[in-house]
Amino acid sequence: MAKGFGILIIALLCASCKTNLPTPKAVETNEPSFAYKQQMENLEKGIYFRGSGNEPRWSLKISEKNIEFTSLKSGYESLSGHHTEPLLAMDANVKMYRVPITDGTMIVQIMQQECINTMSGDKSSYSVRIEIVKDNKSEFFNGCGNYITDFRLHDIWVLEKINGENVTSANYAKEIPNLEINSTTNTFMGSAGCNRVGGDIFFERGLLRFININSTEMVCADNNNEAVLLKTLQSTAKYKVENLRLILTNSLGNELIFKKVD
Repeated sequence: MAKGFGILIIALLCASCKTNLPTPKAVETNEPSFAYKQQMENLEKGIYFRGSGNEPRWSLKISEKNIEFTSLKSGYESLSGHHTEPLLAMDANVKMYRVPITDGTMIVQIMQQECINTMSGDKSSYSVRIEIVKDNKSEFFNGCGNYITDFRLHDIWVLEKINGENVTSANYAKEIPNLEINSTTNTFMGSAGCNRVGGDIFFERGLLRFININSTEMVCADNNNEAVLLKTLQSTAKYKVENLRLILTNSLGNELIFKKVD
């Protein structure tokens, strides 16, 4: 009986020891996400277009300096050349880059049309076709891609000038017009001076358009000039970001200048 009681005491002590052992802490990792790494690479290298495809898996990066192609296909693992200006189609939004590479030529065609990734099902706004010519032999790669919206647009902007004339609160019923642009979602929102506005942005290298613009329908005072602003905004074709200013112009030479405020 005493022997059994002693064994019981030992067992209880062992259980107590196990219970009081410190619980191992989960290992915390601060590893950046894939999307973050890609965004940082876009900023560092000035990448403005990315494409990818499957069977075999491949990827394309176009920056202001280089055009880089990588794939899992033997003999085509890594190819690159200096950036060249693309040839433009006359009747469609199609661009073709002809890039000299070691022992051959890489021809990249980018067409604006909805494209669906054959593995993930993700949708892109452009289809990509790449032809690599080496030793008089052509190898083709097909896939999808998107332009990388200029990160400098991602900000809050207040209208400063229209066609060279300074803007004041006297020109607008409620407030000086302003825009908040989200370069991640390609959307914008803000005020046209009286009514609230919002919509989408269409971006390609050097090209910025404000599309699908919607507006509230409040009755505005006679001193409101938002109609001129909206008309110019809808026809915007080109942009520049310099000296904390966003400069928008259209084919008629009309100009809007916004100042960064945050």
